[in-house]
Amino acid sequence: MERRFTVKDFSIFIFLSLLAVMILLTMYMVDRQWGKMTQMERVMQEQADSMRELRSLVRSVDQRVQNGSFNVASSGQMAAGNVPLVKDDFPAAFRRAKLAIEQPGYHEGDWHVQAFGVSLKTITPLVSSDVYASNVQSYVQESLLTRDPDTLEWVGMIADAWEVSEDGLKITFKLRDDVVFSDGQPLTSDDVVFTFDFIMNQTISAPRERAYFEKMKSVTVLDKYSVVFEFKEPYFNALSLAGGMSIMPRHFYEPYLKAPETFNQSKGLLLGSGPYRLRDPKGWTPDLGMVELERNPRYWGPILPAFDRLLWKVIENDSARLTTFRNGEIDIYGARPIEYKKLLKDEHLTTRAKNFEYMSPTAGYSYIGWNQGSADKPSRFADKRVRQAMTYLTDRERVIEEIMLGYGEVAISPFSPRSHQHNKSLTPRSYAPDKAKALLKEAGYEDRNGDGVLEDAKGEPFEFELVYFQGNEDTKRIVLFLKDLYAGAGILLQPKPTEWSVMIDLLDKRNFDAITLGWSSGVETDIYQMFHSSRTEDGGDNFVGNKNPELDKLIDEARATVDEAKRMPLWQQAEAIMYDDQPYTFLMRRKTLAFIDRRIHNIAQTKLGLNAGFVPVEWYVPLELQKYSD
Repeated sequence: MERRFTVKDFSIFIFLSLLAVMILLTMYMVDRQWGKMTQMERVMQEQADSMRELRSLVRSVDQRVQNGSFNVASSGQMAAGNVPLVKDDFPAAFRRAKLAIEQPGYHEGDWHVQAFGVSLKTITPLVSSDVYASNVQSYVQESLLTRDPDTLEWVGMIADAWEVSEDGLKITFKLRDDVVFSDGQPLTSDDVVFTFDFIMNQTISAPRERAYFEKMKSVTVLDKYSVVFEFKEPYFNALSLAGGMSIMPRHFYEPYLKAPETFNQSKGLLLGSGPYRLRDPKGWTPDLGMVELERNPRYWGPILPAFDRLLWKVIENDSARLTTFRNGEIDIYGARPIEYKKLLKDEHLTTRAKNFEYMSPTAGYSYIGWNQGSADKPSRFADKRVRQAMTYLTDRERVIEEIMLGYGEVAISPFSPRSHQHNKSLTPRSYAPDKAKALLKEAGYEDRNGDGVLEDAKGEPFEFELVYFQGNEDTKRIVLFLKDLYAGAGILLQPKPTEWSVMIDLLDKRNFDAITLGWSSGVETDIYQMFHSSRTEDGGDNFVGNKNPELDKLIDEARATVDEAKRMPLWQQAEAIMYDDQPYTFLMRRKTLAFIDRRIHNIAQTKLGLNAGFVPVEWYVPLELQKYSD
């Protein structure tokens, strides 16, 4: 007999369904609570470890006081005779951060959320080669010294005193004795020496850093908290090189010396003493689509950073980044010129975001790099006349006016026109197609068959690929604009939009005709890594293969000249040679056009630019404006 579905059956079905839902919800809540408990247990363990370390430190200080041996070094240079000065309560590096916490609305908490326009390949120190990974690392790893953004003078960070020998070949640093890495291990002189030795180890993929540190003879331990850097020869940037070296914890990175390929191919091995840390210092991968740092509860500094977390989302598309910013999902948006003026009229956006436009004192430059090939297989760009012609054919004034809407200036060289390194007798090459055609004809290029395209002596057309980052709309517009310009002169440019990670590989393998990218700049730019002949191989950044013995000699001489008054004329002579060689067509220095969420407070302009990305961290969000919580 057929059994019918009765009201009783329906009631049982509803009851069982509700029971199943309740069980699932309970399991979900238990899982969440378990996660929170695990996190709390980890934090409590860290706090217990820190308390033990603090008690040990107090006992050590008490013992030293009783023995009459307690002596505190200054936040600055050692006095004559190596007699240390008494330091202030706050190290000089934290001066601006202290002013921030003294503001009436200051409050800890909230997250600072940003976006990367590229997908990072790796954030492992030394292995990474881009400014994006460097930005992340700056919050996690610290150096002995840092620059004061107002005075541009060096001030102590991990080191609280230092002394430079009279001949400039030795720099002795006295380290703070209270600095610990984020896993609780103390930072000592051994870690400083290890970092140098690790960089100089040929099995480690650090060719860029080795190129600079080759000037050092040794780094040696004097005692647990004293270390001396000795240079082979005078170097103008010695203090910057030694003091700016990011310290790597020996106990964390040393095991990779036994398996260097594991380190060289790693994606996210990052541990340091900085104010932030990776939750898992070995666990980051590009697949995550973001980089997330949490505040380091063991941070040694007198001031903890305000933000609980720093988060960078990977959003490669310009339009998608703008949409994300409009929705309040990221705090900063670097606007394209074409957007910027429109966004200034957007009342909804300007109500919740401040706008900033400025030319940073250390603004970098964009360029087109012409691959000259090798000695046994030179490319067409190995001829200086061809490179000069390409610059004459590149109407940079129109690029800035029509695409950048005037928010930029033509770049002459790697040196800022406001720098003492700049040779004031040099002016940018103007758009001059007639000069370009004359140079190209002199180099053997002319339209031999009447098809409007230049050919070389063998009849091969002048055609090349220009690699550019596919996620940048302005760069795409510039490349298409140049394609039309060059076509008018009989040159065929084939645009090659490329992913960021692929571009890095092409650079490493020197596998491109021409490429457009940008370099960041500093207070004084050392051009050795990019333009010295020795840096064409072994991972050096002279990936265009530029070689000029006269330029090499000037670079070497300038780097070895400590006296600034004597050094600057050498840089100026080097600039004149680069101006003639045109290893790059230097395109422009761009103005920063940024919108920043109004909930972010204490935004300020300094001699190093906007105080974004500064460590110690200066920005904060007042309590009433906070939107994220841990």
